[in-house]
Amino acid sequence: MREQILSNAQLVLDDEVIRGSLVIRDGSIAALDTAPSRHPAAIDCNGDYLLPGLVELHTDNMEKYFQPRPKVAWPARQAALAHDAQMAASGITTVFDAVAIGDVNKESMRHQALAEMCRAIDDIVDSGLARVDHRLHLRCEVSQAETLARFRELADLPRLGLVSLMDHTPGQRQFVSFEAYSTYYQGKYGLSDEELSVFVERQVASSARYSAEHRRAIAAECHARGLALASHDDATLEHVAESHEYGTRVAEFPTTREAAEASHRAGMAVMMGAPNVVRGGSHSGNIAAAELVAQGVLDVLSSDYYPAALLDAVFRIARMEHGYALPRAVATATRLPAEAVGLADRGRLAPGLRADLIRVRLCDDHPLVERVWSAGRQVH
Repeated sequence: MREQILSNAQLVLDDEVIRGSLVIRDGSIAALDTAPSRHPAAIDCNGDYLLPGLVELHTDNMEKYFQPRPKVAWPARQAALAHDAQMAASGITTVFDAVAIGDVNKESMRHQALAEMCRAIDDIVDSGLARVDHRLHLRCEVSQAETLARFRELADLPRLGLVSLMDHTPGQRQFVSFEAYSTYYQGKYGLSDEELSVFVERQVASSARYSAEHRRAIAAECHARGLALASHDDATLEHVAESHEYGTRVAEFPTTREAAEASHRAGMAVMMGAPNVVRGGSHSGNIAAAELVAQGVLDVLSSDYYPAALLDAVFRIARMEHGYALPRAVATATRLPAEAVGLADRGRLAPGLRADLIRVRLCDDHPLVERVWSAGRQVH
């Protein structure tokens, strides 16, 4: 791979932003300089920001391409490539594609599409068509009967790097509010009031039967395999204590301030959704991400269901009255998520690391992705 020099850029480093240049060689960052390059082939970045490529730990965006409408399946390779292209265009150079096992809706296509999605990602990566680095995130709905068996079928997939333990039973965690639960599931599945009542009764009974057993078993098997573990929607100090006991590294979307603060104190990386930042609050009525920024306990951002929100949220956090300085804001979507799952070769601008980079121009305070490099290859 030929050498590339990016000059006259605002380099966002660990603790500061400097005006200078960066050299890419053989897929890695070869050097940084605090002065513009005089090399005639250097690319002039015109004072744009140069950031590490974004690291996304939790997005179910891929499912939208495989099932763009209810009961509509899209050809697998085309779906995977479209998803991959959106990741690159959003500045995301490492993505943990989240796939769910143990769906609460027995009519869902998720179960039959799961294996196909995993094969399609393998296909585009192995054939050299993928623009960015794809990993796998298994979202385990612990309240469902089949979850443990399905986890064991998939636990040794080579791309698997993160496992989260979820329980979307009404009346707790994300859905303490029954009104919010009803709005979400009736809207998602088109349930009548009577059908919703039967649905809720089934979920509550299933959670009582399986959740605790599956949570313990999957956590133990993750540790045996060296897989990073994430909690999901912790709401109470008891939830946090349990997650900490299981050796959880990432606290995904805690729903209350006390759970977020306790998770942060316990050394878990507190993840919040970038859409929460962009929209100014949670769509489920839970804690606003901005409140956790003000307390200094938001560690990791995830685009969740809207890939472009990730970079937008980074710059919004940097503009908040009680927000983070830009290097710390950038770290929530680069260095900190990489560290949380044990990826030491990316997430920072430093010699020897992967040349995963984004060139960002601000337009009326909105970050626009100008160029993206994945392991030194321009992919957008």
